[in-house]
Amino acid sequence: MDSGAMWMRMKAHRWVYTLSILATLSLGILIGTLISSEVKGKEGQKGDASPLVLPTAQPTNNPLSQAFAQIAKQLEPSVVNINTESTIKNPHRRRGLPGQGQGDDDDSGGMDDFFNHFFGGPGQGPGPGQGDGSIRERSLGSGVIVDAKGYILTNRHVVEKADRIRVRFEDDPPGVQHDAKVIGTDQETDLAVIKVEVDHPLPAARMGNSDGMQVGDWVLAIGSPFGQAGTVTAGIVSAKGRDIVPGRQFQTFIQTDAAINPGNSGGPLVNLNGEVIGINTAILSETNAYAGIGFALPSKTVVDVYNQLTGPEHKVSRGSIGIMFDAVENPAIARVYGSGSGVPISSVVAGSPADQAGLKVGDTITTVDGKKVTKGTELVADIAARKPGSKVALGFLRNGKPQDTSVTIADRSKLFAARLGEDQENDDENVPKPSKFGITVRKVTPEMADRLDIPAGKGVIVQDVKPGSFAEDVNLARGDIILEINKQQVNSEEDFARIESSMKSGQDVVFLVRPRGSSRQDGTIFDAGTLP
Repeated sequence: MDSGAMWMRMKAHRWVYTLSILATLSLGILIGTLISSEVKGKEGQKGDASPLVLPTAQPTNNPLSQAFAQIAKQLEPSVVNINTESTIKNPHRRRGLPGQGQGDDDDSGGMDDFFNHFFGGPGQGPGPGQGDGSIRERSLGSGVIVDAKGYILTNRHVVEKADRIRVRFEDDPPGVQHDAKVIGTDQETDLAVIKVEVDHPLPAARMGNSDGMQVGDWVLAIGSPFGQAGTVTAGIVSAKGRDIVPGRQFQTFIQTDAAINPGNSGGPLVNLNGEVIGINTAILSETNAYAGIGFALPSKTVVDVYNQLTGPEHKVSRGSIGIMFDAVENPAIARVYGSGSGVPISSVVAGSPADQAGLKVGDTITTVDGKKVTKGTELVADIAARKPGSKVALGFLRNGKPQDTSVTIADRSKLFAARLGEDQENDDENVPKPSKFGITVRKVTPEMADRLDIPAGKGVIVQDVKPGSFAEDVNLARGDIILEINKQQVNSEEDFARIESSMKSGQDVVFLVRPRGSSRQDGTIFDAGTLP
C-alpha cells in the first residue's frame, strides 16, 4: 500500500471517530435533558410555589381616583332609573320632515327626531300589541333628584307621551319602583320635571354653575346606560356652547368625552366639586352607542327652566320680538347691507312687536339696551330671558346708517301660536267648539299659506285636538293642514263643518293632510279611521 492510500484510510477513520464522539455527546445531552425535566417535574409536585397574598383593602393613594370615588359615592343615591310605558297608535305612520326655519320664533320639530334617532333607550321599541293596531312602547332613562321633596330633573324625550312613569332609587329592592307624575316639560330645551310622592326626605344633588367650567376640566357622567343603574364614567369638557341642531336657539350644549350611552339620558354631568353642571341629553354616533362625543345641557339653562316649570303655571315663558335671521352667518349679507357686526333681519312677522316698532327686512340689530350683539344666539338669549310686556331699546343699522327704536317684548309661545292661527286663550268666547272628530280648525289665511307653502285659499289648519278623540286616534295633530276629507276639498271652516256633519258612526273617514313642519316637497299623507 503506497503512502497516499495509507493517508486516505487514516483520514476516513478520523471522520468516523469524530462522528462517533458527536453522536455520543448528543445522546448524552438528550438523556441529561430528559432526566433534568423529570427531576424538575417531581420537584414542582412538592408545592414550592409561593402562595399569593391578598393585601388589606385600602383606597388608592391617587388623588384623582380618590376624588372620583368620593363624588360617585356622594352622587349615586341622587341618580334614579326611569322607566316609562306608552301606547303608540298607528306606529307605522311617517311624519313629514321638520321645518328648517331659523329665528327667535322657530318651532321646528327637529329635536324630537334627533333624540329618537340618537338616544333611544334599550327596550324602546314595539311591545305587546293591544288588539287595536296600537303597541305598547317601553323606554328607559335617568334622572337626578334636585329637591328632597321628590322633584326630579330629566329629559322631556324620556317621559314624553308616557302613560306611566316609574322611578327606581338606588337603595330600592329589586322590582320595587315608585310612580311619578309630570310637573312640567319644555320642548325648547328638552327638559322635564317629574315628582315622586315620598314620606321621607330624598338625597338631593347640589347644582353647580356651568359658566365656571373650562375646556379640559374633568367631569363624571352618572346614569343607567343600557339599564345598568348607577354607572359612572369619567371624561373632560371637550367644548362649550355647541349648537347641534340647526335653528334651535335655546340649546347650546357642553360637549364631553365621558362615556354616554342610551339610558344615560336625563342623568347628571358632575364636576369635581360634586355639583351638577349639566343634564346628559344627546350623543353623536353612527351606531347609537358611545363614540366619544356626548352633549349635556348646561346647568345655567337647566336651573332657569326648572324654576319656571315648578312655578305656578308649570311652563316656561320666553320673550320674543317676532323676527327671523339666518342661523349661519353669511359674509355676503354683511357686505351687501353694510351690517358689519350685528344680526341681519331676514324676516319680520306681521303684527309682531318688531313690525310695530318699524323694523324691516335688511335691518341689522347691533345693540340691545346699549349692549353690543354680534350673533343671533346672543340676541335670542337676551330677548328670551326678558318678561313679556317689558320694553327694550334696540340699536340697528339701515342702509349703513345707525338708528334706534323701542320694542315691547311679546310672549314667544303666544306669538308663535298666532302665526299658526292657533288660539291659546281657552276662555275666549269666540273659540270654536270641538267637532265630532274632536278637533277645532281655522281657515288658512293668505299670509299663513305663503309662510307654510300652502296653495292660496286651500286647506284648514288644526288648532286643537281633544285627548281620546277620533282625531287623536287617527293621529291628527295641532298645526296639521287638512286639505281634503273623503276626496272633498276643505278650504274653510264652513267646508269642514259641512263635511263633518254629513259623517255617520261606522263610516270610514280619510283625511288628506300636510303634516305640521313639512314642506310642499315633502308631500302629503293620509290619516284614516272608522268613525265610532
